[in-house]
Amino acid sequence: MCKILVCEDELSIRSFVVLNLRRAGYEVLEAGSGEEVLRLFAAHPDIDIALLDVMLPGIDGFETCRRLRRQNATMGIIMLTARTQEAEKVNGLKMGADDYVTKPFGIAELLARVAALARRLSSKPDTSVNLLEQLQSGQFTLNLRQRQLCRDGVPVELTQMEYQIMEFFFQNPGKPLSRAEILRQVWGDDYIGDEKVVDVNIHRLRMKIEDNSSQPRYIGTVWGMGYQWNG
Repeated sequence: MCKILVCEDELSIRSFVVLNLRRAGYEVLEAGSGEEVLRLFAAHPDIDIALLDVMLPGIDGFETCRRLRRQNATMGIIMLTARTQEAEKVNGLKMGADDYVTKPFGIAELLARVAALARRLSSKPDTSVNLLEQLQSGQFTLNLRQRQLCRDGVPVELTQMEYQIMEFFFQNPGKPLSRAEILRQVWGDDYIGDEKVVDVNIHRLRMKIEDNSSQPRYIGTVWGMGYQWNG
């Protein structure tokens, strides 16, 4: 069963979200502050997805996200924010979030986002089709069984979404991939967010694997089309 942590300081909103997540079959923990999130995560490191409100007393949602991501690269994180400015959405993604939902949101939309993320996090390689355990591209190796990227034998810590982008790149070396193609492959056909999430994940990947992220060598930008892996 997928375990979800909901952090929202407004009790009425938190209770409504928790109730509907439990009705949908999820195991749910709840918190009212960033500090409480970190305490709960220390006690329950098997949390699969965290829903984090941005505006929290004490440690805000962005910093909470950053600290969670530093401790766990593979859990799913969705930001809940009433802010509509593009910069605020991007900031959450840069801190390591996988997705964001803007308030006020419908519970059906939120449940759909959670379900889509849960499916992606639980996806496993299709060993009946993919007979190779790893893919090689220059100095990079992608281990499909362990779901891990290495550069010159040194592991690169990736979120699950970042890993799946890299897997898509490795399967299509030298081929320009549009944002829409990456979005469908990684976030799924039923994803209802925008393509900005792709750009921010590419930015995070460049920070992790490029020698100079402002002049990327491996993840190139194909203007008017999207991105291309040049491993």
